[in-house]
Amino acid sequence: MGSETIKLPMINFPDLEQETSSIPTWESLKNQVFFALQEFGGFEATFDQIPRNLRSSVIEGTSEFFKVPFRNKLRYKPRNPYHGYNFGHNSFAPLYESFGIDDPLVSGCIDSFANLMWSQGNAGFSESIQSFLAKLSGFDQIVRKMVLESLGLQKYIDEHIDSTDYLVKLQKYDPPESGETELALSSHTDTNILTILYQDEVVGMEVMTKDGQWIPAQSSRDSFVVITGACFQAWTNGRLHSPEHRVMMTGNATLYSLSLFSVPKEGYMIKTPEEMVDEEHPLLFKPFEYGKYVQFYNSLQGADPRYL
Repeated sequence: MGSETIKLPMINFPDLEQETSSIPTWESLKNQVFFALQEFGGFEATFDQIPRNLRSSVIEGTSEFFKVPFRNKLRYKPRNPYHGYNFGHNSFAPLYESFGIDDPLVSGCIDSFANLMWSQGNAGFSESIQSFLAKLSGFDQIVRKMVLESLGLQKYIDEHIDSTDYLVKLQKYDPPESGETELALSSHTDTNILTILYQDEVVGMEVMTKDGQWIPAQSSRDSFVVITGACFQAWTNGRLHSPEHRVMMTGNATLYSLSLFSVPKEGYMIKTPEEMVDEEHPLLFKPFEYGKYVQFYNSLQGADPRYL
């Protein structure tokens, strides 16, 4: 079980439109973000730019999606073979089911997906997901910009942002039949750049600290959880921490969540900037291509990256 005394840092983003690095608010947030990702590998975030009714619509749409017939889910052919429908319910993900959609911010992608899942499409689902992801991707880019500014790597910001695509995962957690707290999704690290998770209830997601303690990742149903991926840790030469995390389930309710992953584009090489390497910080990671890394991770860990 997670520690009751230590929690992920909570950071309040009062106005995401104020992206100018000269304002005190930006500097304060930037310092908090960098500390959290460096020491914990993640943080809780609250901001009002995504209204409560839109958040609720996204969770309702996710719940509605998982009622779609199995054969419909198989119609989707993901660009990445590790995405698409993952039934889970195995030793790695005993109470977990997910569906990964490639390039959800590309025009028409979500509409086309909805037309595959529902015979008449689903305008409400498409509109809420697209609006939600447009705002969430903006938040992802702000966090990454803050990290690069904190490291003095401003000249790489445009290249870094342009080097990624997005993946969205709709996620379902079933209640444990025993009535006791049980593992829903096993401990793992994310392979990507940055993950942002939203769930309408406080699901038992836990993050491992550097000293091996499990701590709760979320304390408020109104917050988002931000997690550093392994590629961001590698790109920063270990300045950021990519933490192990897992999900524990209790109670008798089925819960739903949505995660947005910033993912290196196909063929893009993750290469640590030369500014991040010196005598005090020797190079920790050789340059690597993301797709090959995922394949290696899969073979090395024996865990399917669809679960991550």
